[in-house]
Amino acid sequence: MAASSLFSSYSMSMEVSSPKIAQYPVDYLGCHRRIPSKPLGYLNSICCTSSRFLRNGKLSKWEKAERFLHKAGIRCQALEIEAAPPSVGQKFQLDDVIEAQQFDRDMLNAIFDVAKGMENIERNSAGSQVLKGYLMATLFYEPSTRTRLSFESAMKRLGGEVLTTENAREFSSAAKGETLEDTIRTVEGYSDIIVMRHFESGAAKRAAATAGIPVINAGDGPGQHPTQALLDVYTIEREVGKLDGIKVGLVGDLANGRTVRSLAYLLSKYKDVKIYFVSPEVVKMKDDIKEFLTSKGVKWEESADLMEVASKCDVVYQTRIQKERFGERIDLYEEARGKYIVNQNVLKAMQKHAVVMHPLPRLDEITVDVDGDPRAAYFRQAKNGLYIRMALLKVLLVGW
Repeated sequence: MAASSLFSSYSMSMEVSSPKIAQYPVDYLGCHRRIPSKPLGYLNSICCTSSRFLRNGKLSKWEKAERFLHKAGIRCQALEIEAAPPSVGQKFQLDDVIEAQQFDRDMLNAIFDVAKGMENIERNSAGSQVLKGYLMATLFYEPSTRTRLSFESAMKRLGGEVLTTENAREFSSAAKGETLEDTIRTVEGYSDIIVMRHFESGAAKRAAATAGIPVINAGDGPGQHPTQALLDVYTIEREVGKLDGIKVGLVGDLANGRTVRSLAYLLSKYKDVKIYFVSPEVVKMKDDIKEFLTSKGVKWEESADLMEVASKCDVVYQTRIQKERFGERIDLYEEARGKYIVNQNVLKAMQKHAVVMHPLPRLDEITVDVDGDPRAAYFRQAKNGLYIRMALLKVLLVGW
């Protein structure tokens, strides 16, 4: 959770009486951390502060506020507070983006509404300055093109700046043995939000537990990729026109595919959804996802027949067989690759309204002659990632 959200219910000014305001000062009391804009009530305060903003652990909002006041030497007397009217931001608290399970259906709809507004900003060549003065640090311990560049593009299109490191596993202090926690504590001193991709499942949770600023999970090993799942659901809604009652075929590397895991969690939020798992035996969907879907009343079925599944589904979600997850077992990789390929024959089996999606990058699991079909949605899907990530950065840094 961002340390800057400590004062989400009230604002402070130095020995002045402030009227009802819509945002915090640009530089709160000389601190280096910008405090995000939020709808507030009336507040009259008298405050004194030391010159340094001290960060705290993952405490409750009010425990953080109390500790902040003591450690930073702030002495305040709130004279009058009038509650602000209810808002989207008060209804949906979003501090970090770590896993798909943290979102419910209402929050998804709210994020999608913000994303639609971001489409208008992206089309406007002048862009937006809503995040001017904010810095985003991207820490990528695994290679990435689309995710890293879409986050950086999202930040810049909203007026913010980027501190970036690619292949941090090899070219950062991690190569010297520095712990993830120490890296996060250091980087949060330079930035306002951290976007991290890591090779270990659960690394994003560790980072969020350490950081005093928002952390976004951009993929943690075979664990999850929540922002990809958000853009996937956003794409399905825009392409198919609905989310309730859909049938989705998840194809390819389901054991190691963090994108399909996160997507399965989000699809469980909708009514009458059925999921088909189509994969080679060595990379079948893991039991934890199957058990979760069953517990939520979501129908699922395993199948070895891609053509049959394609004929039933609204979405054929193809994924790459991930060679890097097999380690030295190249024989298992060779056994899995090339077994299920989306080609013209699959397109012929699909319904006219159905779409083909892929988180990218692709190898040979979708033939290039599929690209010209209007049902090939994967490049539109990638573009939607920009809008979703713009929305998340806006919400996390300046509120709804």
